[in-house]
Amino acid sequence: MLRRNAGRAHFIKATCNQPSPSPIRAGGGASAGEPRMIADQSSFEGAVRRYRTIFISDIHLGTRGCQAELLLDFIRSVECEHLYLVGDIIDGWKLKGGWFWPQAHNDVVQKVLRLARKGCKVTYVPGNHDEFGRDFAGLKFGGVTVVKDAIHKTADGRRFLVTHGDEFDGVVMHARWLAFVGDWAYRTLLMLNTLLNRVRRRLGLGYWSLSAYLKVKVKNALQFIENYEEAIAEEARRRRVDGVVCGHIHKAEMRDIGGVLYMNDGDWVESCTALVEHGDGRMEILHWAQERSWSTLDRKSKVGPLALPEPAAA
Repeated sequence: MLRRNAGRAHFIKATCNQPSPSPIRAGGGASAGEPRMIADQSSFEGAVRRYRTIFISDIHLGTRGCQAELLLDFIRSVECEHLYLVGDIIDGWKLKGGWFWPQAHNDVVQKVLRLARKGCKVTYVPGNHDEFGRDFAGLKFGGVTVVKDAIHKTADGRRFLVTHGDEFDGVVMHARWLAFVGDWAYRTLLMLNTLLNRVRRRLGLGYWSLSAYLKVKVKNALQFIENYEEAIAEEARRRRVDGVVCGHIHKAEMRDIGGVLYMNDGDWVESCTALVEHGDGRMEILHWAQERSWSTLDRKSKVGPLALPEPAAA
């Protein structure tokens, strides 16, 4: 317990004491009296995307696998009325074994807090890697509301259950030791993914996820994903909602399961995806890593507040 509390105190101290990045709104807009920062001087200039709601999960701040620079690029490129953080935002499992908190990870936290101060409704649904947040369900910190799960109503009147989804993972719930072993194996795979993408970047190629590729090629992994999706869709059916928004398995997906719309917003360590709701209630998955490129981000780093390090691994 002392170690757990010390870890929380260390995180809060690091977040509060780090200097805040320059006051730029999501989408790259500057605050009053300051010049507007141009994120990219080519095709990206002024291209702010506006959505009613954005769902992101599985960022895993505190690990080397977190693609914080791509996430910051995304946050600067969008505006929304409501932001859902659907679990595993901070990787408490990894931080217990050693502190890793670079400036880019702190900037992600500061960006989210700034969005809340600027009027964006921010709802935080903790997952299994940041399960300490569940102790604060029902409370509000810095404009961010912490809840165990939520019901989101879209512009066209549909109701969606919003949950991280780990409670529907039998390994996490009933074989926790095996979940830790799997987490170690997964982080090892992400290290290989980092080495591969360093080579691809030097060759001028875009980001590609080895771990995501293997996930869809391994039969057991596919069966696990299918079982997970069926279980969480059944919970949505039990609650009599139109669908479910979740994360946890790091596989962005949108499909109908027996009349329930299953939507997984993916992650920000492999595929770098987000689920968005348009003004008319339409739902869409954005594949940010596919839309952007290393060259685009390198150009932005020359004019932005952050320099882009090599892709990281947990």
